[in-house]
Amino acid sequence: MPDGAASPGTGPKPPWLKVRLDTGPGYRLVRGMVAGLKLHTVCQEARCPNIYECWGDRTATFMILGDVCTRSCGFCAVSTGRPRPVDPEEPEHVAQAVAHLSLRHAVITMVDRDDLPDGGAAHVAAVIRAVRRANPECEVEILTSDFRDAPSPHAAILAEGPVTFSHNIETVPRLYPVVRRGSQFERSLDLLRGAVAWRGGARRPLVKTGLMVGLGETRGELLETFARLAEASVEIVTIGQYLRPTPQHLPVARYYHPDEFAALRAHAMSLGFRHVEAGPLVCSSYHARRHTESAALGQRERSADSGLDSPAFRP
Repeated sequence: MPDGAASPGTGPKPPWLKVRLDTGPGYRLVRGMVAGLKLHTVCQEARCPNIYECWGDRTATFMILGDVCTRSCGFCAVSTGRPRPVDPEEPEHVAQAVAHLSLRHAVITMVDRDDLPDGGAAHVAAVIRAVRRANPECEVEILTSDFRDAPSPHAAILAEGPVTFSHNIETVPRLYPVVRRGSQFERSLDLLRGAVAWRGGARRPLVKTGLMVGLGETRGELLETFARLAEASVEIVTIGQYLRPTPQHLPVARYYHPDEFAALRAHAMSLGFRHVEAGPLVCSSYHARRHTESAALGQRERSADSGLDSPAFRP
């Protein structure tokens, strides 16, 4: 298949994308707790296929600053519109949920809040502070927006000591006008660079990003994007399959085979990333604690063969 050609993304999903629906006690516990504390999770809002596994394991990714986003990305199922006022009780509610689940690694993400002068940075910092105060043994991973034109969002957030600072670039630069309307690849890359610069010579926070495949990108574009992330000193990368949440969202250009994800991971690791998680159902927060532990140990896995010449890798 020629470089960049799309294999069919329509029709039934391939077998490796099928998930088991487990609504056992763990799932019901998390669902009840989220509803009772009036919280939002990206698991629900983004219609994540891993929700049954994660909630069954009593883990969740908390989404703060409401459930309405000020942008309208072509891949995302989160509602777009005018957000409600920031809930001042949200930091304590998230802290209570983390304590109730006895989490050792909490992932907190956010909607875009372009309506706020600081993009929501101060509220993000307040949530991290509340979670760490109530759960001193729990590591906090924060997955942020790009904050658009907000000045110095790193200062407030990183001062609260998250173990990982994450911002997803989502796709290759060429596809930004369609996939991430209102966002810019260079702005996202600058945000990641800024986190590395703020850290200086310290070991934390680790800096992380994620992207999807299957939106029409080419092999060359993916490899160039990996190279630019490595040059920016990003340490953790996640690579997953784009799955269309509704018929109103962007169609899937093609489904990648698990072997292709293995080849992508091998090449990315050869660039010096500390940890790369790649697979059909991978997203930024899936097995997030494992990503952090692997990177913190300084694992520099290398592959003598990047795998790009394998017949399995033919985007």
